[in-house]
Amino acid sequence: MPATLDHLVIAARTLPEGRAWLEGRLDLPMQDGGKHENFGTHNALLSLGPDLYLEVIAIDPDAPAPTRPRWFGLDTPELKERLKDGPALIHWVAAVETLTPGPEVLELRRGENRWALTVPEDGGLPMHGVAPSRIVWHTPPPPTRLTDVGVRLGKLRLGTPKPDTLRAVLDALDFVGEVEVYEAPQAELRAVLETPNGLVTLGEW
Repeated sequence: MPATLDHLVIAARTLPEGRAWLEGRLDLPMQDGGKHENFGTHNALLSLGPDLYLEVIAIDPDAPAPTRPRWFGLDTPELKERLKDGPALIHWVAAVETLTPGPEVLELRRGENRWALTVPEDGGLPMHGVAPSRIVWHTPPPPTRLTDVGVRLGKLRLGTPKPDTLRAVLDALDFVGEVEVYEAPQAELRAVLETPNGLVTLGEW
């Protein structure tokens, strides 16, 4: 089966900061997510329809430090410096049917959710965030339980100095979805959201 867009990832220095930032942009409430014990993070969620969602993720100050680098580059000086300017759209995740076992494939859980996800051993972002992590859900994914507040993804735009490389990655996944790849001096992600209050664009590098 082809890969599809599963969710968007917004990082923030703190979860309250990230949640307030997105709720202020959309004028809509997010829902509580939960804690990720493996990585010492926590999140809040927003439905983007029946098959897609968005998460705001941050380091959980009450959780012990993980034994490995946190996912999504949250431990890197580069991302910590970037988040001083505010929350940012940093990554996206593609849903696939299966994953070949390996050191980058982790079995994870949050509450009653169970899934497998690709996470580089250094915790970094594939192609600085424009190439997707891959996920296989073992339980129904979050959109099946989130309240639909009428937000939809219009388009995800992915800029990179290596557009042909990124297109090859997506072709190898047989990816199907509203994603546009273009050449840019550095990695950048932009998502156009259609909301009950009008169009909102998230993301810059």
